[in-house]
Amino acid sequence: MSRIGKSPIAIPSGVTVDVANGVVTVKGKNGQLAQEFADIDVKIEDGQVVVERSTDDKDQRSKHGLYRALINNMITGVSTGFTKELELVGVGYRASNAGQKLDLALGFSHNIVMDIAPEVKVETISEKGKNPIIKLTSHDKQLLGAVAAKIRGFRRPEPYKGKGIKFVGEVLRRKAGKSA
Repeated sequence: MSRIGKSPIAIPSGVTVDVANGVVTVKGKNGQLAQEFADIDVKIEDGQVVVERSTDDKDQRSKHGLYRALINNMITGVSTGFTKELELVGVGYRASNAGQKLDLALGFSHNIVMDIAPEVKVETISEKGKNPIIKLTSHDKQLLGAVAAKIRGFRRPEPYKGKGIKFVGEVLRRKAGKSA
């Protein structure tokens, strides 16, 4: 049986969870999220969300843990939220934002201007002597990860000098250069 799927999800105060017609809707102080589900049962018992499956079929076993994790991420997102930080490593790499527009100078001939989804709050931190940091905050973990991956994809960290856009705390695999 799924270890993740078995454990119930506690509903914190200020968060409401509704289950109707194959859709779980979660509302909290940070916003509202909805997730469709199929082949499993989602119940609310004693201030907890319980995810159960009817058979031991392989498809249902895989969905059991998946939907439990998705619902847990929704509850965490609307109550506390998620944050990802990206660091720009490289000479002349800069980031600035005006509202939801992110302007990146990454060594190309033109700056990259990216419109960020309204659900994701963007903030740029530039301190003298330190690498610029892009701080992304949202209640939707999936959207936040997709936006962060898109930004990182503009200039992935290279293995020799480590230049590029990396997540804060990410450990890069470094290679030795030419041995002459």
